[in-house]
Amino acid sequence: RSHHPVTVMWDLPFLPFSALLGILGIVCVAFVSAWCQYWRGGFALDGSTRTFNWHPVLMVTGMVVLYGAAALVYRLPPAWTGPKLPWKLLHGALALAAFTLAVLGLAAVFRFHNEHGTPNMYSLHSWLGLATVLLFSCQWLAGLSAFLLPWAPGWLRALYKPLHVFFGATILMLSMASCLSGINEKLFFSLKNGTAEYKLLPPEAVFANTLGLLILLFGVLVLGALARPSWKRPDADSPDTRQVPALLWGH
Repeated sequence: RSHHPVTVMWDLPFLPFSALLGILGIVCVAFVSAWCQYWRGGFALDGSTRTFNWHPVLMVTGMVVLYGAAALVYRLPPAWTGPKLPWKLLHGALALAAFTLAVLGLAAVFRFHNEHGTPNMYSLHSWLGLATVLLFSCQWLAGLSAFLLPWAPGWLRALYKPLHVFFGATILMLSMASCLSGINEKLFFSLKNGTAEYKLLPPEAVFANTLGLLILLFGVLVLGALARPSWKRPDADSPDTRQVPALLWGH
């Protein structure tokens, strides 16, 4: 068996991997909060730029970190055996929390624009972001109808499941693209007339660019975990279910 460093890293059991991913998610939220607090003036609900600052914090927390956590619920080894309903509820609740934060984040930016007479929905970032949230709302409602409500027949669930998984990963990628374009757009607007322009790479630009890289790393690791075959929940009658203790403890 190869002991190449990359192979060893990818052989990390799921629980230590998810713990590291959780730390990275917390760091992403801390970075975006620190950016808005330290360089952009903090937070308020008065329609000022401090109201806008809720937008990036809520979007990163909801559409990236909480959404990523929701996507990985079924990769947890304890979710591989026993009834699926508690895990379905956890998956749906995390996704609903992410959606709620995203709606609040949209409300913050629309309030800010309307207070200052700024047009809504004119940039690529705004188009991409709104499309992501709308697609997410459709995904959540379809998942609720197909997997949680009792009237959905088995054949419909089986037919929809691959689409649900595909669009789940697609929405995460769109969320990352929205966040990265939003960070770049905000830096261009905020540093355009400042004493230190964006092209001079002041500390704020370095910090926010680093935030973008952290978001990208988080999303790529979530997508990598979703794509790894050995971390997928086996069928209830599959002998692979016996691998759960090995994944739990790394043996």
